[in-house]
Amino acid sequence: MALTLAGTPIGNLKDASESLREALASAEVIAAEDTRRARNLLSGLGISTQATLVSYFDGNEAARAQELLRKLRDGASVLVISDAGMPTISDPGYRLVTAAVAEGIEVNVVPGPSAVLVALALSGLPTDRFCFEGFLPRKTTERARRLASLADEERTMVFFESPHRLEDFLTAAIAAFGPGRQASVSRELTKVFEETRRGTLAELAQWASEGVRGEVTVCVAGRLEAEQVAIEDAVELVLAAVKDGVALSAASAHVAAQTEYSRSELYDLARRARDE
Repeated sequence: MALTLAGTPIGNLKDASESLREALASAEVIAAEDTRRARNLLSGLGISTQATLVSYFDGNEAARAQELLRKLRDGASVLVISDAGMPTISDPGYRLVTAAVAEGIEVNVVPGPSAVLVALALSGLPTDRFCFEGFLPRKTTERARRLASLADEERTMVFFESPHRLEDFLTAAIAAFGPGRQASVSRELTKVFEETRRGTLAELAQWASEGVRGEVTVCVAGRLEAEQVAIEDAVELVLAAVKDGVALSAASAHVAAQTEYSRSELYDLARRARDE
C-alpha cells in the first residue's frame, strides 16, 4: 500500500512525465479534484485504467480523506491528483498526507509542473528567497489584513488569484506595499495564450482594470532593505508613484518608510527632479 501525490500539467499535456503516465495507469484508486477533468487527462494522455475514480475536493476533503485512508489500510494504492499542479499546494491532500504519515503509510510524490515556480522564474524578480501565500481571503477587510502583515516581507511573494478579483487584489496590494512596488502577473501558463505582465503594482492594476482572463499567478517584490536602496533609486520610486497619481508628500512618506532616507529629503529631491 502507498499514497502517491502526482503533479499534473498546468496547461500543456506535453508536460506530462513518463512517471505520471505510469502512476495513472497503475493506481488502484485515483482521487481527483474534478473527476471530469481527470477523465479528460486520462483520455488526452491515451491512458486506460481500471482504477476506481473518486472526487476529492475542498467540499468533501475531510470525509473523503478518511475513506481513502481506509483503502490504504486495506492495502490499496491511492493516487491523488488536482486539476493542475501539485496536490496539497492550494489544493486538497494535506489532511490525507498527515493522516497517512501518522499511521506509517508510505507517501510518494510524482513531481510535475508548478505554476508557482514557473511564474516566479518569469517574473524578473529575485528568486533566491521567496514565499508562497496562495489565495488570500475573499473578504476585503481580511485580505487587507493579510497583505498588511506582509508589508515588511523581504522575500518575493507569490499569490494565486482569480481573474475577476485580480484588480481588487492589486488595489489592495497598492495600499499595503505602495504603488511603486515591482510585480508581475502571469496568466494561462504553458497554454496557447500565455502572458506575463511586469511593472509596478499601479501599472498592473491599470492593466487589470480592462479585464483579465485565465488562471492567474501574481509575484510581488519583497521590501528592499534600506542599505540596498541608493538615494537615486529611492527618488525614482517616489517619482514613479507620483506619475501613477499619488501625491508627492504621500509618495515621499511611503518610500521613506521603506528606506533609510527621511520624508523631507525625498520630497525635496523628488520635487527638484520633477521640476527639472
